[in-house]
Amino acid sequence: MKDYRWIHEYCLNRFGSAEALEARLPQPREAVELKALGDDRYLSVMSLRIFRAGLKHSLVDAKWPAFEQAFFGFDPQKVVLMGGEHIERLMQDARLIRHLGKLKSVPRNAQFILDVAHERGAFGNLVADWPATDIVGLWRYLTKHGCQLGGLSAPRYLRMLGKDTFVPSNDVVAALAAQGIVDRVPSSQRDQATVQAAFNEWHGQSGRPFCQLSMMLAYTVNH
Repeated sequence: MKDYRWIHEYCLNRFGSAEALEARLPQPREAVELKALGDDRYLSVMSLRIFRAGLKHSLVDAKWPAFEQAFFGFDPQKVVLMGGEHIERLMQDARLIRHLGKLKSVPRNAQFILDVAHERGAFGNLVADWPATDIVGLWRYLTKHGCQLGGLSAPRYLRMLGKDTFVPSNDVVAALAAQGIVDRVPSSQRDQATVQAAFNEWHGQSGRPFCQLSMMLAYTVNH
């Protein structure tokens, strides 16, 4: 496995300067910022990620104000009370994306968020306090306890929130394969642990957040 310096040098050569590179890299939110987000925002972003999956993001985003209205501002205490008949009525609402499985996921995830909030005080405490050095563990937690958060939805949800995470996108997986780390999307616990260990090593070498390392790794893939 090549160390961080190779990744950094490649990106510098690609973009021409440290300033140009840094301008392209994301900044994760601090723990205090993640804790300040309300449970309603965690549910809204979670639902947005689920509805974006497999669809053009701009299409979903344009409809999101209507979703905010239809789901009571994504207040988990209200959304959790939405039963089957209510969801069936939403299936007739032309302002929304009428996908029954995804619509049903919203009250189910409202219950998930309320359960975590009951245990931890707020859903944001779970997200903020989870160490990035075991971010794959949070992916698995979200996939296991949430609804429709499998595949890349959990890491992409965390990235949308600003939680520091790498995302095993096609380019990242291609770069990892080129380094002989994994040869497929890391879906098994073993492969996820292998990828986590590689990112932990690069993080230790560079001090960079995982989201930046993930994007820099993707930039090493030629198009």
